[in-house]
Amino acid sequence: MTSRMSFSIRALWVVLVLLTQLTSCRADAPEADAIKTAVDDALQSWHVPGVAVAIVRGEEIIYLKGHGVRSVEDRAAVTPDTLFPIASCTKSFTTTALAMLVDEGKLRWDDPPRKFVPYFRLSDPLVDREVTLRDLVTHRTGLRDHYMLWRRSPWTQEEIIRRVGRLPLDKPFRSAFQYQSTMFTVAGFAAAKASGMPWEDLVQKRLLDPLDMKATRFTTKAIEKVADKASPHRLNGDNRPYTIAPYPMEVPEPAGSIQSNVRDLSKWLLFHLNNKTIDGKPLVSPRNLDETHTSQIMMHMDAIDRALFPETNRMSYGMGWVIQDHFGHRLLQHAGAIDGFRCHFTMVPRSRLGIVLLCNLHHSRMNIALSNSLLEILLKLPHRDWNRTVAEAARRDRAEADREELEDRKRRLLPTRPTRELNGYAGVYEHPAYGAVRVSLESGRLIWQWHRYSAALVHCYYDTFALPIEIMGEPRVVFALDAKGVVARMKVLGAMGVEFERHR
Repeated sequence: MTSRMSFSIRALWVVLVLLTQLTSCRADAPEADAIKTAVDDALQSWHVPGVAVAIVRGEEIIYLKGHGVRSVEDRAAVTPDTLFPIASCTKSFTTTALAMLVDEGKLRWDDPPRKFVPYFRLSDPLVDREVTLRDLVTHRTGLRDHYMLWRRSPWTQEEIIRRVGRLPLDKPFRSAFQYQSTMFTVAGFAAAKASGMPWEDLVQKRLLDPLDMKATRFTTKAIEKVADKASPHRLNGDNRPYTIAPYPMEVPEPAGSIQSNVRDLSKWLLFHLNNKTIDGKPLVSPRNLDETHTSQIMMHMDAIDRALFPETNRMSYGMGWVIQDHFGHRLLQHAGAIDGFRCHFTMVPRSRLGIVLLCNLHHSRMNIALSNSLLEILLKLPHRDWNRTVAEAARRDRAEADREELEDRKRRLLPTRPTRELNGYAGVYEHPAYGAVRVSLESGRLIWQWHRYSAALVHCYYDTFALPIEIMGEPRVVFALDAKGVVARMKVLGAMGVEFERHR
């Protein structure tokens, strides 16, 4: 009898422990209701068609739902299985794969990239000699993004890497954070060489398969026949979303090609918070997984950053993660953006809390507002209307851009004209990295053409013209004369930021 009672007490104790763990991990009804309300409010405030949300705490998934629609055309609902591109959130997969290879002694964080990718170069001889894999995945080489080299590029990844080596550095080496996606392509290629398999096979076999992430794919081509995938959207002038063409990711890209859903990505954050073990061993050593979560370079917070993150004192970059404080909590975050989509990861390591947001609206800042709203609920932080806070920050940022545009328009009203007849600007202009730009005179207008991008130049003042191509930020094009008064060079400001030499 005593033995039977003892067994019953032990069994009851085990049940109570399990119930306590479940209660502490799973969202209770009031918390779940508050989460749903926050998500619905954010969708309405930001005019986003749909969002998939996963929240993990401890070792449990406490919230996994789709809200809204995956397309405003067919009105199909977003589900936890709806696939979205995660864009730059791919970067944490690349750095985690590198961490595994560091564990195995197949590479080191401070190895030179050329040990694995021999054609990789940077234009400054000192930087070219000293640069490491760590520099590549922390955005501190001194080279800014130059995203027009890879965006709908006619070149292969290898050719883009070669062309990057012909660009001047914009900052002193290791002095500043400058986001640079092609450096992650190089890092992924280094991981492939060190492991003896393509980057996508390495990530699949060593990360996705052990973590049971069955739906995750590496290209848009791989999900063409999947019905449950989100459509990309933009807003029209009335703040109504409309569908746009998806950005094609036809080749696996270590910097940003992964397609996934919140069901799989909840497992990704659980792994980073708990470091899942397989056969009694962690997938990655705590030391090297922590290294990816450790600050490597400070990030300058400008006015818009301080407005968007008013409770943050400092931000830094680890390896595929932005690290910042928030109401005294240490956060690891990363966003991803590609045409018509936003992805956002948030982790609070000490609280073992993680949030995944996947939404289908172009350049929306809902990801920041909603992440902060959910942190408020889950961490019981002081209340703030994050939709209003983030929207006001965005409004001030737009107002500043509008002010600069107004000043530019005032200069354009000056009674100036080009210093040469328009045919004097026509010609082919070359740059070692960007290749050839053709400027032609057609029906009294100068037509600027580079690969698939073409537009009529709009005269601003003297030898400065506007290039009305939105994806490039509608930059200014400034022509320069040589000593004989002949047009010799053309500088394209903005996304390119380089000078082309004219070939007469």
